[in-house]
Amino acid sequence: MNTGRSITRLHRKYSPSDRVYDLVHTHSKIVHDIAMQLIASSGFALDADLVKTGTMLHDIGAYPLFGSNDRLREGVDYITHGVEGEAILRREGFPRKVCRMASHHTGVGIPKEEVKQQNIPLPLDDYLAETDEELIIMYADKFHSKTTPPYFNSFEWYKKYVSRFGDDKVEKFEEMRRKFGLPDLVILSRKYGHEIR
Repeated sequence: MNTGRSITRLHRKYSPSDRVYDLVHTHSKIVHDIAMQLIASSGFALDADLVKTGTMLHDIGAYPLFGSNDRLREGVDYITHGVEGEAILRREGFPRKVCRMASHHTGVGIPKEEVKQQNIPLPLDDYLAETDEELIIMYADKFHSKTTPPYFNSFEWYKKYVSRFGDDKVEKFEEMRRKFGLPDLVILSRKYGHEIR
């Protein structure tokens, strides 16, 4: 896997500005911290190097969606950041198992039927976590939002948020909690200075 220094260079390469770099790179570090916390507390034997690389690169596809004004470009749909990220990582020569972590972390997973039925602007495919490494990145990502200002999301906050997409999404999120437990967001809130909602 790539070193932290080369991952940082990749973030710099694709970021349109320092502000967007800070937003995405800091979020990636936070998702990394959450995932490492969950691995340590759950006792799961996961590939920690793969999870580290995946957490630090899962949102690399957000960069092309931002314009020079540090805002999302007009007409782009943020849900495409995963497939954008997979394309970037493929071009950069990453193995498939890392590339998938970009395109398979959105929400609690998007099955092909939903892409078709809801006209989601993604290539027709399943965007579901298939390995525990993919699943823990998907789960860890739900506890932090790149909003302005950024927030940590409590389990209950995200559960309520995802409920608008259906009871099946709530159940998937609950399944992740049963598998991996809950992160200590208070420690991370103090470390990064982001509020918990």
